Amino acid sequence: MKVFAISDLHLSHAVEKPMDIFGDGWLNHFERVCEDWRARVSEDDLVLLGGDMSWGINLEQAAPDYAAVAALPGKKAVVKGNHDLYWTAVSRMRTAFPGFSFIQNDCVRFGEYLVAGSRGWSIPCETSEAQDVKIYRRELIRLELSLTAMKKMRTEGDKVIAMLHFPPFDAKYNDSEVTALLERYDVDTVTYGHIHGKNVRVTPVVEKHGISYHLTSCDLVGNTLVRIF
Repeated sequence: MKVFAISDLHLSHAVEKPMDIFGDGWLNHFERVCEDWRARVSEDDLVLLGGDMSWGINLEQAAPDYAAVAALPGKKAVVKGNHDLYWTAVSRMRTAFPGFSFIQNDCVRFGEYLVAGSRGWSIPCETSEAQDVKIYRRELIRLELSLTAMKKMRTEGDKVIAMLHFPPFDAKYNDSEVTALLERYDVDTVTYGHIHGKNVRVTPVVEKHGISYHLTSCDLVGNTLVRIF
């Protein structure tokens, strides 16, 4: 089984939200993703989808976007992004889109790979609003719930992947409470997205304390899947 990741597809089959207004990197971006996906992914492989899948504001609007991704090969695991407003309860997501594995406060096994994770939130700083700090704290709890579930499932030889939507560190890749939590649970690899733009300073893969952190925002990885394992 090969493992790939991509995030921030920002699909809009049912709503008027073209992404190419944000630059040439978004021109026909999903067609480019699909071309790469079909060329590299088999039905036995796993694709990690790190949030911001659809601009739909309800399940009905999101459905065509999920159908387009469901038509692509491979198993698919998903975490919530900050723009996934249709995601109100994970039980509703699992009922509406049964071809996907939604990760929320739990962990899912795919062969030797255990996939945990959560949406995350912006790392607090001196200028952070109180509401943002509150959301960040809540997401830390959710991430630990997921990692606790992973720990109960883990056996010798398993590889642990933590999916996040928000970066687990600040722009200088400093340690944070998120990275400390991931280290405490001995995670092998982390995927994250959320950040965009041709002027954003990013490093595709960051190694910190034995963990590999992979950026997966589709525009910043050339609208191609990132090979994780």
